[in-house]
Amino acid sequence: MLPALMIAGGLVFDLLTPPTFTAIPMFVAAPLIAAPFFSLASTIRIGVASMLAVVALRLFSRTLPEIVPLIELLTLATVSILAVVINGVVRRSNEQLASARVIAERAMRAVLPKPSDRIGGLHVAARYEAAQADEFVGGDLFAVTDTPHGVRLVVGDVRGKGLDAVETVAVVIGAFREAAEQERFLEGVARRLERALAREGEMRRGLDAVEGFTTAVLAEIPSGLSRVRIVNRGHPEPILLHPDGALDVLAPSVPALPLGMDLGAWPDRADEWELLPGTTLLLYTDGLSEARNAEGVFYDPAARLRGRIFPGPEELLSALTDDVRLHTGGESTDDMALLAVVRPAEGQPDRRRTVRIVGPGPVRSG
Repeated sequence: MLPALMIAGGLVFDLLTPPTFTAIPMFVAAPLIAAPFFSLASTIRIGVASMLAVVALRLFSRTLPEIVPLIELLTLATVSILAVVINGVVRRSNEQLASARVIAERAMRAVLPKPSDRIGGLHVAARYEAAQADEFVGGDLFAVTDTPHGVRLVVGDVRGKGLDAVETVAVVIGAFREAAEQERFLEGVARRLERALAREGEMRRGLDAVEGFTTAVLAEIPSGLSRVRIVNRGHPEPILLHPDGALDVLAPSVPALPLGMDLGAWPDRADEWELLPGTTLLLYTDGLSEARNAEGVFYDPAARLRGRIFPGPEELLSALTDDVRLHTGGESTDDMALLAVVRPAEGQPDRRRTVRIVGPGPVRSG
């Protein structure tokens, strides 16, 4: 509405003030305001409307043939042409930016494909939430693969953002898929990832070669066993949600450094927990646990999920992302990757309908 208000305000100002005062700056501002926000046709219409308003005013005051009104019209015509040029530049920039976003999104989807809903008899759901709606390139990652040793999973967070982070994500996921098939023990998979990141670091120069690292949690759910094995390399602790609403935070028995820090070699140790039918394993990046509200309070996924019941992994992730948006007011500053895996109970259907209720209090679905 601002360009139209500028023209209307100019008309009122010019009619109510003495001839020595002029509203030409308001008429000039109208097409310039329209240029970066309006379409080309609308920008032209605003420029023409400004010129017609000046012509009408000068006809009303019977001063149109004089030199000053002609200079005003010439100035306004020049500014209107400039506004059309600005509009074209802005439109081309927006088109290039949109193209770059599409390319980034496709690159991220190629590097980070969404896993199937069913893998190795488990129900699986994954979610990648960018910090802002128009961002697609980040360093969060997840992968799930069915191997001869059971279903193996990884969730990680590469330091940094942009294409360098995407390159590292591709390295980690590629190394994980290969190692998950070949390595007998989960600790061996972690060592393979460490070596892959070390090779990647040697090929890079500068700060990333020295300070690059990746936090990651590796999990293994053996076929036919109600167990989950986890190796945690400096990553937020996974959560185990039981069918009755209780939960456990799966803290490692021995804390370990992130992958790729090259500060010494310590043997990895996998911890084991029971994964009974109907139990959900939730893995996530620090974009969830470090999301803050307006008062600076961090989001606590364990506190928010305790006592809540969800019929499936997809409903769990939907409720989580909605709850985080409420907590932060939609102002998240970090990307967030979520991966939920459920060992279905006997007779449990693949899909169950649910009505989700998300709010400040407990959320129950069923």
